[in-house]
Amino acid sequence: MHAELDTLEAKIRQVADLCHTLQQENIALRQQVLATQQDNKQLTTRLDAARTRLHALLDSLPEDV
Repeated sequence: MHAELDTLEAKIRQVADLCHTLQQENIALRQQVLATQQDNKQLTTRLDAARTRLHALLDSLPEDV
């Protein structure tokens, strides 16, 4: 009976350790998602600015060329 309880305790400890590991991984992944979203927002802003400059440049070209 004592051996069974020790085995059960070890399994419960493994599950608890796994839960803790997964929680830490989840936190890290959430931070990565936020950083990626911020990078994407910055790149979108830069792309929009480049598009605006390109349209302005194209509009300034003579039509006969």
